[in-house]
Amino acid sequence: MKKTLILFIILHSITLGQIVKFGEARGLFMAVGVGPKFPIGELNNNSNIGVGFDVTLSYTDNIFIPFFLYTTVGYGHFPGRQDLYKKSDYSSFSSNVLLISSGIRYYFPPLLESVVLLMPIVDAGIEYAYFENLHQFKIDKNKQNFLENFGRFGFQAGMGFSMFILDVITYYNYLPSNQHISFVIKANIPIFVKF
Repeated sequence: MKKTLILFIILHSITLGQIVKFGEARGLFMAVGVGPKFPIGELNNNSNIGVGFDVTLSYTDNIFIPFFLYTTVGYGHFPGRQDLYKKSDYSSFSSNVLLISSGIRYYFPPLLESVVLLMPIVDAGIEYAYFENLHQFKIDKNKQNFLENFGRFGFQAGMGFSMFILDVITYYNYLPSNQHISFVIKANIPIFVKF
């Protein structure tokens, strides 16, 4: 399907005698983010507040502005809850997650421009998460420790503020049985900008 679409675009360009090109103003940005992750729903039953970081590549063009397309790769760690250890056979539980997401971000007109640039932003995207859960049990319970691996597809929705170089965003991450809210501070680095 992709090859057919690319072939169609090339043939269409040749027949019209023009080359398909994006707008004249465009930019590619990289952002590095870090922040806490708050488990909700079923994930909250055995996990405590976690932490995570991510790297995002985003692209825009004057055809798309104020929309940005982005792809994010992130890592999160959720330690086990203390009350889980008291009321169960667990001696330790932890959950590591690798997140990959892709979506679109919208920048609203600035609220402030004179002192600092402050723009509200919203974004939404789909995501895939690969979990690795470590289950360790108390020695006297005679249970075998094990590592559990599984993947989940879901979505994320976020809102926050951007100062262009620095973004502060709160996300709701829906993954079946593994929902969480994350608070992320992102530092944006321009990789390529053309006006």
